[in-house]
Amino acid sequence: MTRRRYELTDQEWSIISPLLPNKPRGVPRVDDRRVLNGILWRFRTGSPWAEVP
Repeated sequence: MTRRRYELTDQEWSIISPLLPNKPRGVPRVDDRRVLNGILWRFRTGSPWAEVP
């Protein structure tokens, strides 16, 4: 799998993931890494939220 420029590396993710809650609540969770990659892409490119991959 090819990593895109805006995506977190495994090393970066290993630093961030322990800071995120992992206890499930009412709504089923999505993949935290995908969500964070989308947020980072948005801020790095300046594109509108509607264009987030």
